[in-house]
Amino acid sequence: MTTAIHRVQVLAAPGPRFEEILTPAALDFLAALDAAFAGRRAELLAERRHRAALLAMGGTLDFVPATAGIRADPGWRVAPPAPGLTDRRVEITGPPERRTTVDALNSGARVWIADFADATSPTWENVIGGQLNLLDAVRRRIGFTAPDGTEHRLGEDLATLVVRPRGWHLTEKHLLIDGRPVAASLVDFGLYFFHCARRRIAAGSGPYFYLPELENHLEARLWNDVFLLAQGLLGIPRGTVRATVRIETVTAAFEMEEILYELREHSAGLTAGRLNYLFSVVKNFAHRPDFVLPDRARVTMTAPFLRACTELLVRTCHRRGAHAIGGTAAQVPGRGAGADEAALATVRLDKEREAEDGFDGSGVAHPGLVPVCREVFGSVLARRPHQIERTRADVEVTAADLLAVHRTGGPPTPSGVRADIAVALRYFDAWLRGSGTVVLYGLMEDAATAEIARCRIWQWLRHGVIDRTEVLSVLDEETAALAAEDPRAPAGPARDVFVRTALSGELPGFFTTDAYTRHLVRRPAVRS
Repeated sequence: MTTAIHRVQVLAAPGPRFEEILTPAALDFLAALDAAFAGRRAELLAERRHRAALLAMGGTLDFVPATAGIRADPGWRVAPPAPGLTDRRVEITGPPERRTTVDALNSGARVWIADFADATSPTWENVIGGQLNLLDAVRRRIGFTAPDGTEHRLGEDLATLVVRPRGWHLTEKHLLIDGRPVAASLVDFGLYFFHCARRRIAAGSGPYFYLPELENHLEARLWNDVFLLAQGLLGIPRGTVRATVRIETVTAAFEMEEILYELREHSAGLTAGRLNYLFSVVKNFAHRPDFVLPDRARVTMTAPFLRACTELLVRTCHRRGAHAIGGTAAQVPGRGAGADEAALATVRLDKEREAEDGFDGSGVAHPGLVPVCREVFGSVLARRPHQIERTRADVEVTAADLLAVHRTGGPPTPSGVRADIAVALRYFDAWLRGSGTVVLYGLMEDAATAEIARCRIWQWLRHGVIDRTEVLSVLDEETAALAAEDPRAPAGPARDVFVRTALSGELPGFFTTDAYTRHLVRRPAVRS
């Protein structure tokens, strides 16, 4: 289509009902967002690269001196909780697939995070199909038929829908405006907001979002300005949008108060990340031997540098009247009585720690974990919707505490090396075939898992704690095993992604950017 100013091109074949999402008015809305913010987005991504270069030259991180006044000012608060976001004791995360949409909304969780970022392989079919599923869910016209013929429909007590768009670093190459790919964040946000914001408000809720992988408060400010413009364009009252930020980069951990401040009229609090946070630690301090991570199993949320982050998160949020939400448990029940009992015990222990630390709720990746999370937080909250009144004034966290990775050091084990190679390879294979979540060895894995797995291998090789020949040998064995698991699907593309992102001389920022362009972008048609 051609608007008064901008030319919008859809570089993909039409799919079933895609025209319901890609309407001229919706594309015009995206063009307005792109025109307003594409330049600032590019500048902020350049700033990311500049900061990374400074760290690579020996710099370090600290709390920002220029924003000390925001941190010191006791007078400001974020907006009060919006409808449906007051009690968040259990949140469930998953891709916006049809079955997952129904199961998550019916799960008994208070919030469902429809994740276009880590939980979705960004094929064009998944991106637009996910938007259709959300629109159908908002209109209560969604369901699915199980293999046994059972019909599944939405119940009455549904989780509050929150959408997690893709990160600022990604583009949607199937959609061009004036010849440029659109920021994937704006596509995911804009299409949902345009089609569903008024419907959510009419239902007594609102357009709510989870913001991924922010690196500083200026990126939060950009999102806040996106919200202001979007609300203005559609005539929606200012402050209706609410956004939760997942603290999943080490740079954002030093700017939590500033991030809340920038979003304060639209803020719904902060959430603790883990795998993406570790991924960020490796990326930012790849040159530092004292930042070498051990096996995955040894880096739990009780690791001193992660615990410093979570305690600071609770203190920061509650000081400003915001929700603090814990991390997401990835265990998947259904492996047998003994395995399930052990998995649930691990989840229970983790959620008890979070509730005792002052978190207002926590996350799960499988409906089978909702009851245990609800029970744990119910025992602490009782009839209260949250525990924001616990300001955790006892917590004092320094920059050194947030960077004390060396206190959780140790060499990797052969089993740990093999596990990272096996998980990354199998996830890449699933992602390339269009699945953004996959159950591997009893855990629900997403892109964050693959990112930290391949980064750990790269880091261990970089600092000489593992041997490249041994890694290649294990990679060959796991590639052969993957090929044997599904002879119909060649394992070569997944192996290629692993080699390019884990065994190269320089550490690629994200596996998704290169693999998306090489494998997922399809341009069989041009519609303008």
